[in-house]
Amino acid sequence: MAHRPSATDWIARVAAIEAGATGLLLLASPPLFARLILGADLTEPGSALGRLGGVVLIGLALACWPAPTASVAQLRALTIYNLLVGADLAWLGSTGPAGVLLWPAVILHVALAFLVARAWRQARRA
Repeated sequence: MAHRPSATDWIARVAAIEAGATGLLLLASPPLFARLILGADLTEPGSALGRLGGVVLIGLALACWPAPTASVAQLRALTIYNLLVGADLAWLGSTGPAGVLLWPAVILHVALAFLVARAWRQARRA
C-alpha cells in the first residue's frame, strides 16, 4: 500500500515549493525579484549574490522535500527559514521602500512559519 501524505507532509511540501520557487526566480532574474520585493534595482554584485541565494534556496527546498514523510530536522529548518525571512522582510518594509509583493511575502512567510512550527511540534511528540 502506498504512503498517503499526512497534513504535516503537505505543509512541508508547500514550504519547500515556496523556497524552491523563490530560489528559481532569484537564479533566473535577481533584478526582477528585487523590484517585486524591495521596489529597488540591483547592482551587478547584488545580482550575483541574488543568484547565489537562489542556489541556496533550491538546495534547501530539495533537502526539505519529505520523502516519504517530513522529518523533525526538515520541519525545524523550514520553520527557522520562514520565521527569519518573515521577520527580515517585515523589518525591510518598515524601514525602506517596498515592492508590490513585499507585504504579501511577509504574510506568506509568517503563515508558513506558524504552520510548519505546529507540524514540527507535533512531529517531536510522535
